Amino acid sequence: MNAIETNGLTKVYEGTAVVKALDLKVNGEIYGLLGPNGSGKTTTVNMLTTLVRPSSGTASVCGHDVTKDSAGVRQSMSYVPQDMAVDIRLTGWENVELFAKLYGIRDKAERRERIEYVLDIMNLTERAGDMTKKYSGGMRRRLELAQALVHRPDVLFLDEPTVGLDVTSRRSIWEYITKLRGTGMTIFVTTHQMDEAERYCDRVGILKKGVLLNEGTPAELTSDLEDVVIVRTDSELPQKLPDGVVPVKLENGEAVFSAADGADSLDAILDAYRAEGGKVFSASVRGPTLEDVYMQAIGPGEEAPFDEDRFRNMMRRR
Repeated sequence: MNAIETNGLTKVYEGTAVVKALDLKVNGEIYGLLGPNGSGKTTTVNMLTTLVRPSSGTASVCGHDVTKDSAGVRQSMSYVPQDMAVDIRLTGWENVELFAKLYGIRDKAERRERIEYVLDIMNLTERAGDMTKKYSGGMRRRLELAQALVHRPDVLFLDEPTVGLDVTSRRSIWEYITKLRGTGMTIFVTTHQMDEAERYCDRVGILKKGVLLNEGTPAELTSDLEDVVIVRTDSELPQKLPDGVVPVKLENGEAVFSAADGADSLDAILDAYRAEGGKVFSASVRGPTLEDVYMQAIGPGEEAPFDEDRFRNMMRRR
């Protein structure tokens, strides 16, 4: 049995399908769902967590059908939304205790044991008695994870778990997430951080307009792409390029090309610039990344406008 499984999962709003016949099988891994704003990521998670009812298709979490056994789904999983916030009027301990009570852990000794455990694994024991208004953004995110883990879920859903955090806090959060995977927990993540998805997710799926375009390990998805050549220049792209070299974009003085063998093609690309009187400031070659796979899949101009109001509100609440 897969921890998460969907078959033909579909959601239609006002005649428009925002998730279209989605098939997923996720079990005992960190699975990253990637896609631009409006691609259907949040709707997918909302259906899997029983917050939104599917229009058609089926979905289950730990064997519990999301429409027929929503109580069983909720007992099996936890969900940490992007804009969730701790109660700054309570201490760290009180925040986790509130969730323990909400999850129905009535025995006081058991509740204390579980609270102590999750605060310890999130490295918050020494600050458990402090008011959370004194916590940093990274500490508050770790506290949210502690709240979600107190009832020992088998599946954890995380929506943009590191948004708004500094580099050190982001790395720390992912270290804790990776440790949870090591316990056998299934973790389903939505993120816009391609570098994090490539480094920490066992598999990823790329969603566009409700359709799952690509799925696999980061290594599998990048294996079919060619090398990337990057040229810093104040010139237009050369009119005549070497065979096997394809221009990808020219933006803000940076020209990007794909080539089957970037190292061999680099000199030929530079020669093409020189032949047409172009000026090159620097050039480099790198292998393909998950971001290249993502951009190739969704195409140019697909990202929806940044929701500044939501971002500001979320940061204030942190």
